[in-house]
Amino acid sequence: MLPWPQATGPHPPGPYPPAAFPPGLFPPGLFPPGPYPPAPWPPAPFPPVPPAGWALPPGTPPHDEPTSFLHAMRARDWAWWRPLLGLLLLGVVFLVAGALLGVLGILTGISPDLALVELTDPGTLLVTNATLAVGIPVVWLAWAVAHGMRPGWSSSVLARFRWRLLPRLTVLALLSIGVVIGLSVLLAVASGEVEITGPVPSWGWLLAVVLLTTPLQSAAEEYLFRGYLSQAIAGWIRAPRTGAVVAAVVTGALFSLAHLPPDLATFLDRFAFALAASAVVWLTGGIEAAVVLHAVNNVVLFLLVALLGDAVTTDVVPAGLAPVSLALTAAGFGGFVLLVARWRRRARPEVRTPALDLRRPPGAAPAPAR
Repeated sequence: MLPWPQATGPHPPGPYPPAAFPPGLFPPGLFPPGPYPPAPWPPAPFPPVPPAGWALPPGTPPHDEPTSFLHAMRARDWAWWRPLLGLLLLGVVFLVAGALLGVLGILTGISPDLALVELTDPGTLLVTNATLAVGIPVVWLAWAVAHGMRPGWSSSVLARFRWRLLPRLTVLALLSIGVVIGLSVLLAVASGEVEITGPVPSWGWLLAVVLLTTPLQSAAEEYLFRGYLSQAIAGWIRAPRTGAVVAAVVTGALFSLAHLPPDLATFLDRFAFALAASAVVWLTGGIEAAVVLHAVNNVVLFLLVALLGDAVTTDVVPAGLAPVSLALTAAGFGGFVLLVARWRRRARPEVRTPALDLRRPPGAAPAPAR
């Protein structure tokens, strides 16, 4: 197949007879009527357009215009049904995985605790984290099958996970949510709501499982809620900011409900976390900051449980300290968002996708494939 015609480069001087070019070789109106000046000719008023049937070379950006991370699904072949197909695929895979895990739990006596309530046993925590970590390749599969796009678009606007951002973001998370978690535990102990009983049984194994697998579990939840579901919801809404707000609220509610909160205070605690995660995704153009926030939050909590005792529970906001606890939580998550916003101004992470405009100009007829 020959390359499509381009209106650049040296050409012999005109005028040209009408029969010099086969009919349909150039779109109507592409060139002004002759005679033409001597070469070189000026560049075309728009980029060359591939003809029908042209296979784009590997690595060509899938977007005609730079777009935000939450609109990454809206590629050239975007269709409203693609996110539905991806969500259906996610549901089927998780149903099959759930059935297999049920059989595994019956055979071994170890079942995952997907509500993340009783996780002081290393075996239960290991099975739970491994179960949730399966969500990462499942999300990648949905991007590839339902959208025909690289799985890396679930990570950032560069279609890959930006590992270089993690060290600084980890420091920011420790300075905000890490400090707040420590203050919350101290307040609960001082008020008598929590009693320190010392390290839990098998605390060494528990620490190992937490450090090795909890970041994967945290990343999997972010890939599911912010790396697919948020894009699916925002993709149905043309306005980027409106889509971002709707996606944050809907995924925040679903995220909180997925953790089976026993009361309103605990629901609001999880909801505040999800809103903060969505905010830093919008600010940074990827899920890296949300993954760091999630991982630091979970790892710090489980480390405190392992070292101080299972009375330092992570599943329920203390009833007697609900207003204060929620205020501290909001301060921690809000502080992380503010620190990320300030860091963004200096680091300038990529927040728009690369693009190559291959749209045909108005009135241009496609050149025939050869």
